[in-house]
Amino acid sequence: MATEQKANRKEASHERILEAAARAIRRSGYAGASVAEVMKEAGLTHGGFYAHFPSRDAMVAEAIDHAGAQNTDSIGRRMTTLARRGASPLRSLLEAYLSEAHMQSPDGGCVVAALGSEMARQPEIVREASCRRVKALVERVRSVLPEGVPAAEAAVIASTMVGALQMARAMDPKEGRALLEANRETLLRRYDAPANI
Repeated sequence: MATEQKANRKEASHERILEAAARAIRRSGYAGASVAEVMKEAGLTHGGFYAHFPSRDAMVAEAIDHAGAQNTDSIGRRMTTLARRGASPLRSLLEAYLSEAHMQSPDGGCVVAALGSEMARQPEIVREASCRRVKALVERVRSVLPEGVPAAEAAVIASTMVGALQMARAMDPKEGRALLEANRETLLRRYDAPANI
């Protein structure tokens, strides 16, 4: 019983570290996830870090996957709500992703949009995790494409979504909202089935 409780505590601590690291990398970039700061935010001592991860890069790589899973769940919930209101799958994704709420919450949003320009300059383990998130986003888009839209267009749509979100975050809120709306409507006109527009 004591061994099981110890394992449960370790698992809970590991989850707190990942939560803190996932927020840190989306908020401040890869360099913003220092071991000391992440452990402090998780409410744990710096010395306990190596009981969870062999290196900072291993923590960052796992945090990327954790952040991606969180965002997938969040966007998925929003998509479900929009679909219940009659939105097509593609419209649901675009409205959830290219939303004001997503624009205003980089530390809880898409890890690809938060870290895209930094991904190629990271150590291999971190690049691999980043690449998984890019591929997962493209696959998510591919899964909601209307019939007749070539699957290869998924990468075009995903890169437009990421770029629009990054640019919107760099602008004042009003301009950012307008940019997101323009991208949503342009993508829908181009790719969504006419009956769903």
